[in-house]
Amino acid sequence: MKKTIQFAAVAASLSLVAAGCASRSEDVAASYVSPSMYSSYSCRELAAEAQRVSAAASAAAGAQDSQRTKDAVATTAALIVFWPAAFFVSGNNAQTAELARLKGQMQAIEGASVQKKCGINFQRA
Repeated sequence: MKKTIQFAAVAASLSLVAAGCASRSEDVAASYVSPSMYSSYSCRELAAEAQRVSAAASAAAGAQDSQRTKDAVATTAALIVFWPAAFFVSGNNAQTAELARLKGQMQAIEGASVQKKCGINFQRA
């Protein structure tokens, strides 16, 4: 009976901590950005902006995945060594919001490109 209660407490702790960890970069949904924001851009400007935003999004995705790895390691260590410390593990909401914004910008640039019939190829990872 006592082991069952301890197991339930550990399981509940794990689920609470997992909710606080940073999300995987591919799981971060894009924030809405209106394509009209890019309506004044030429096709050449859209291509340049797409490259700039893509590079920033790639860097943000790397940082997001790095944070997730750090959170997972810290959580595992906390649960093995001192499980109450696991409650202090948390993801980086600002980092996640930045990645979502950049993903939204890429979608908006792609939408503006389609509207202008620029013929830019947007590849997804």
